[in-house]
Amino acid sequence: MKTIQERIVVILLILPFLYMSWLPITAHAEPGVSAQNAVLMEYESGRVLFEKKPHQQKSIASITKIMTAIVAIENGHLNDTVKVSEKAVRTEGSSIYLEAGDKVKLIDLIYGLMLRSGNDAAVAIAEHVGGSTEGFAHLMNEKAKWIGMTNSHFTNPHGLEEEGHYSTAYDMALLMRYAMHNETFAKISGSKEYKAETEQYPWHNKNKMLTKYYQYCTGGKTGYTSKAGRTLVTSAEKDDMKLIAVTLNDPKDWDDHTSLFEWGFDSFDLQLIRDMGQIDIPLPGGNTVSGEIINPVLLPLSESEWKKIENKTYIKENFQLTDNSVIGKQIYTLNDKVLAERNIIKEPTIPKEESLFDKVKGLFHQLNGVL
Repeated sequence: MKTIQERIVVILLILPFLYMSWLPITAHAEPGVSAQNAVLMEYESGRVLFEKKPHQQKSIASITKIMTAIVAIENGHLNDTVKVSEKAVRTEGSSIYLEAGDKVKLIDLIYGLMLRSGNDAAVAIAEHVGGSTEGFAHLMNEKAKWIGMTNSHFTNPHGLEEEGHYSTAYDMALLMRYAMHNETFAKISGSKEYKAETEQYPWHNKNKMLTKYYQYCTGGKTGYTSKAGRTLVTSAEKDDMKLIAVTLNDPKDWDDHTSLFEWGFDSFDLQLIRDMGQIDIPLPGGNTVSGEIINPVLLPLSESEWKKIENKTYIKENFQLTDNSVIGKQIYTLNDKVLAERNIIKEPTIPKEESLFDKVKGLFHQLNGVL
């Protein structure tokens, strides 16, 4: 019969194994979200990691101002002085309390637009950059087409309800991904506070994911109307991976964005599938042609996915072997779904450097009139 001491030793030895059997498996279940529409997108590749009715056209409220900001940054002069109109001042909803006749720098108005969601700032920006709110809406729609926002249409710069003004969770993720490539936008979006030249006190950012709830948040924009509900776009970065979350009509948006980000960071790692550099392409008949891939392939993949990535090389018909011409393409797929494409460029021909002997010989021929 075992002594009490021996029984205690046996129990202590067994406990760790019992504990391990209670631990959850490493696979992470997709998060549930309260939003009617949601997308989680990885920044580098644009791969959608999570989606819920991503292409349904919906009212989007003040996340519209992401488009307003990037169009203003790209088309305006940030140090311009903007004279505020009576129309801008009378715009309903959230405000930075401009007065008609105020003269404010464009950069300050963009900060007021993004941090305080000023509808008056939105109209002042639109009138200055686009000539009118209608002209600015045209610029917004042109930019949307260029980005690939195929299910979006803008009629105003602020997001107040208006017929024909809508977007989708997926399109807004595309927009945020595009905008965050712009250093000025990224800086503004990620600012917790900002003091304009004409203001006595600094503006504080309404995006509580950035200022309070999530330490890895790098920017974003809030929105609300009674029709759209709570809308939110945020970005986050952790362990060298960047994610973008979008939720539409979401009463628990802070919690949902936190859950989406944590699930994304826990479930995926950014993997280098192929580095930039030379690639040799086999041709019919046994010949090869050398090309170059100028952008590396980085993909967010789960532990089980990265072993299943496949790639195929396609040669362009009747390609021309001229420097920097596209001669083919590499396509990377997972379960027959395309995750990345890279053009293969014909490497530039580097002229052979003349030897000293060749230079002396050429000079001798020139002096003696030999061609």
